[in-house]
Amino acid sequence: MSQRSRVVALAVVVVLCVGGVVAYAVSSRPAPAARTPTSIPSASLAEVEVVPHLVYRSTALGPDFGKVAMSTLADPDGPRAVTADACERVDQRGGTTLCLRSRPGVVLGSSVTAWDRIGHVTYRRNLPGIPSRARLSPDGRLAATTAFVAGDSYLSAGFATRTYVHDLAAGTAVHLEDFTLTHEGRRITPVDRNYWGVTFLDDDTFYLTVAFDGRPWLARGSVSKRSVTTVRSGAECPSLSPDGRRVAYKKLQPSSRGWRIAVLDLATGSERLLAETRSVDDQVQWLDDSTVLYGLPLTGERGGETDLWAVPADGAGAPRLLVPQAWSASVVR
Repeated sequence: MSQRSRVVALAVVVVLCVGGVVAYAVSSRPAPAARTPTSIPSASLAEVEVVPHLVYRSTALGPDFGKVAMSTLADPDGPRAVTADACERVDQRGGTTLCLRSRPGVVLGSSVTAWDRIGHVTYRRNLPGIPSRARLSPDGRLAATTAFVAGDSYLSAGFATRTYVHDLAAGTAVHLEDFTLTHEGRRITPVDRNYWGVTFLDDDTFYLTVAFDGRPWLARGSVSKRSVTTVRSGAECPSLSPDGRRVAYKKLQPSSRGWRIAVLDLATGSERLLAETRSVDDQVQWLDDSTVLYGLPLTGERGGETDLWAVPADGAGAPRLLVPQAWSASVVR
């Protein structure tokens, strides 16, 4: 690949990220110093952590911008407890907190860190690329991370990802491109395949997006079998419901109208679009078995901030603002 091609490829990745492919730049750029910091009532970590709560990245202007914050499920838009840790993506499950963030340097990089209930770091690894997605398995043993990278020869046709599954207990990581990919009953090895948006059922089975030949697919993976099998076309950034029976994902709409959230019943194959009609470029989360959470970026003078919204998972009802100035939510009960 020539130097000029590499520059063009890098520009493609940056433009895609800034333009909304991962909503990364909107949510992670520093808050403009000229704007007035937002005043949000504070709570103590001790008060919040002992009850069901939300964990998320604060996008409130001021010194807490980008830091991991928490608020109670009983009062999600009320007082929040803010930690000292800054992350682009955060998840918390099984007593483990996962943090994916940018790594300073001449070459684009990221780092993944996990810590336990008392704040002891149990896992740390440097990764290539711009942080994009991060998820834990239900018991917090496995983690998945995705980053956008430059340097692949097929970048001129789009973007490239690096997605790893990390065994936090063993201290190991495996790259998903080393897994066997099966499509329509046949093993394939497309040079342009990309994986992203992992969501775990348990410590072996997971769902994710795999894209090749210009088309994204919902796929099912197995850690023990080192395999990924396509399930359904047109699904990106999946998220399994708490009961494991449905998967929510973003679905690109015709005529460049952005993404709608869809929910798929895994048993019946029935798909339903949800009531949110704005374009949602996020890996959604489930508040409970009947409600989906997602982030939406703000624009204009509030550019750089994001809000967390909720919408019924059955396609009825209407979206509602759940947590202002927040991003990358997880639910702890």
